[in-house]
Amino acid sequence: MKNIFSILKFTTLLVVLFSVIYTMAILGIAQLAPNKGKGETISVNGKVVGYQKIGQKFDKPNYFWGRPSAVDYNAAGSAGSNKGPSNPEYLALIQKRIDTFLIAHPYLKKSEIPSDMVTASGSGLDPNISPEGAMIQVKRVAKVRNLSEEKVKALVETKINKPSLMGTSTVNVLELNVALDELK
Repeated sequence: MKNIFSILKFTTLLVVLFSVIYTMAILGIAQLAPNKGKGETISVNGKVVGYQKIGQKFDKPNYFWGRPSAVDYNAAGSAGSNKGPSNPEYLALIQKRIDTFLIAHPYLKKSEIPSDMVTASGSGLDPNISPEGAMIQVKRVAKVRNLSEEKVKALVETKINKPSLMGTSTVNVLELNVALDELK
């Protein structure tokens, strides 16, 4: 009986420590983060349209498309594909993505499509594409929106994020599409 009482006291202590104190400490630390720990949002006219660090699905021809997602852009469970590069199902999926991309971009050859436009990222939620991935979509977007290609290309160039020290340049698709909607 003595051991049971000790175990109950210890369990109660751990529940209070990890369910209450730890949670409150993390909440307190989050208040120091940008947007008080609610994530880096992007707003248009005071309405949140998305999160800067989480990819979203854009598949309409008047928008720039992001990377494909292995989890259909569901941020509740990020994941990549568990299929290897020689898996027949994976190869068929990539070929389907290439075919779909070429239908929307008939002016391209298969070899001109950057890999990030047909392969999902490790998390399945990558919000960025390569500058090349954005530039090859300029013609389609400009045509659908009745804008000059030069104007759309200039917009893309303003949205290229250069790496600080190492890495590659990227374009945040949501930021680019929000700026695109603001073009007159």
